[in-house]
Amino acid sequence: MFYGKRYLELMEQVIKGGGEKAILRHTQRNKKLLVRERLQLLLDKEETLELSPFAGFGMPYGDIPAAGCLTGIGKINGVWCVFIANDATIKGGTAYPITVKKQLRAQNIAIQNRLPCIYLVDSGGAFLPLQADIFPDKNHGGRMFYNEAVMSAVGIPQVAVVCGSCTAGGAYIPTMVEETVMVDSIGTIFLAGPPLVKAATGEDVSPEELGGATLHAKVSGCIDHFAATEEEAYECARNIIATLNFDLPPHKTTNFEEPLYTAEELNGLAPKDYAHTLSIKLVLSRLTDGSRFLEFKALYGTTLVTGFAQIKGHLVGIVANNGELTHNAALKGSHFVQLCDQRGIPIIFLQNTRPNVTMAGTLSKAEDVTNQLKAQGSMMAAVACATVPKITIIIGGCYGGESFPMCGRSFDPNFLFLWPNAKVGLVGPNYCSEIQEPDGQNQDEAQLKIMKERLENESSAFHSSSRVWDDGVILPKDTRMVIGQCLNIIKQKPRLHSQPERRAVLRM
Repeated sequence: MFYGKRYLELMEQVIKGGGEKAILRHTQRNKKLLVRERLQLLLDKEETLELSPFAGFGMPYGDIPAAGCLTGIGKINGVWCVFIANDATIKGGTAYPITVKKQLRAQNIAIQNRLPCIYLVDSGGAFLPLQADIFPDKNHGGRMFYNEAVMSAVGIPQVAVVCGSCTAGGAYIPTMVEETVMVDSIGTIFLAGPPLVKAATGEDVSPEELGGATLHAKVSGCIDHFAATEEEAYECARNIIATLNFDLPPHKTTNFEEPLYTAEELNGLAPKDYAHTLSIKLVLSRLTDGSRFLEFKALYGTTLVTGFAQIKGHLVGIVANNGELTHNAALKGSHFVQLCDQRGIPIIFLQNTRPNVTMAGTLSKAEDVTNQLKAQGSMMAAVACATVPKITIIIGGCYGGESFPMCGRSFDPNFLFLWPNAKVGLVGPNYCSEIQEPDGQNQDEAQLKIMKERLENESSAFHSSSRVWDDGVILPKDTRMVIGQCLNIIKQKPRLHSQPERRAVLRM
């Protein structure tokens, strides 16, 4: 499968980090552990959910593997935690615009799911040539510090381990968390390093004298725990998480049935395009426990499939495209989403929407389109206002307006993943043939070809994931496992219904 091959190629590049030379410099000259070795010491020996591993590829300023940092969710002493860990083998841990975006997404996941957050800081600060895209705006670098303050205020614990350089704006990360651990000899915290001090004052000062662990432990008080080695630092961080006094949910369910059909078959069932006529129930039968599915309104609005099932022992509602989101299908979706919200049941959206199409024609057709838009608007409102957790998997097309009621990224799902074959765009490449110049003339063939190729390239799953429009590309065969992990993670947060008054479910 071509898309699977591309997935494996990119994953190999991610694991290599900054390359052999950078790894040797990091481990031999600087005497530091690699970021994945650090996470092995920090996290429990269980599966972790890595987020956006393909972020940073194909950016205008070059390839930044994994955006220069690893983010994800793993257990520390039994508690699900978000981790944000700089990889200093990639551009010295320097923060690029895509690095900031990936870190902010990880923080937002921590906020939305009320997960403790731990930062492994090893960064030289922002990449100055791109400062205009990193520093001044609302969702640029300073937002990390704003988020740290807000998270602390609402009771989301944060811990930092300073295991390398912590320079310039990055120096605020460890000084704003509740507890900070710092590694002797390799960890430093300062706004400006020795070269800038020398240039500004003429003073010669070593990194340790300016901002080492001893200084911050004994003099400034910026850190709370002094660690002689990295191994000691991660053990200390684990012990801090053990003191959070979290009221953990019961252990994850293990007595569930596997699907009757193998997950490997999902690779062959992945839709090639939005118009693929494959029944979504073939996909569902390879995701749900015992391949069971209690369908809701089975004979109404059949281009959308809704119903209840269990995945890895968790009760879920499923909303899945089986074609165009028609008027009746959208009304059914609105009804079902409200039902799940009233019952406190998480919703899984399986999205395979279609590109926008031209709707010119008779008055009756225009009226039909208007009614369809109103119904889709009702479903958008139901999805936006539902307080239950939402997980979206884009298994095929994610196009235009129909992606919104199916809980696209702008509708704030707790997690959103794509299959490698997924397409994400406002319109499909075939839309180019309908584009006209202002004078009404069609564009020439060369222009149309260029536009079509651009739409094709920019709608790929890997283009989307490189820009953190999602939480990562997953292989179809891993979908059940990933959904199960997300449901276990979500379960750690007690559900608080945001509506002070309960409302009746409206039969749309």
